[in-house]
Amino acid sequence: QVHVVESGGGLVQPGGSLRLSCAASGIRFSDTAMAWYRQAPGKERELVASITYSGSTNYRDSVKGRFTISRDNAKKTIYLQMDSLKPEDTAVYYCKVFLAMRDYWGQGTQVTVSS
Repeated sequence: QVHVVESGGGLVQPGGSLRLSCAASGIRFSDTAMAWYRQAPGKERELVASITYSGSTNYRDSVKGRFTISRDNAKKTIYLQMDSLKPEDTAVYYCKVFLAMRDYWGQGTQVTVSS
């Protein structure tokens, strides 16, 4: 059974930092691509960053240079380091696991950037 659990969200001031974590179990983690998405109120869910099984990464333009996605295969966890946060980064952040038969989502973690 696959479980995907995000953590690390919270309230932060503009310019601040947060690190999100996503732990996945029930999968061959080291062989699996994963990604972070986010959804702001009234908007569609959008891809923020992705990482392949080999560690190649991809980012949406608006977060390039500010966010860093990484993975720790020993801990079966991926991370999203978010620096220089802006109010427009406010959203629920979701972790996605890409598997051959289907994809799995976590429950999401709220990130609020506000003064």
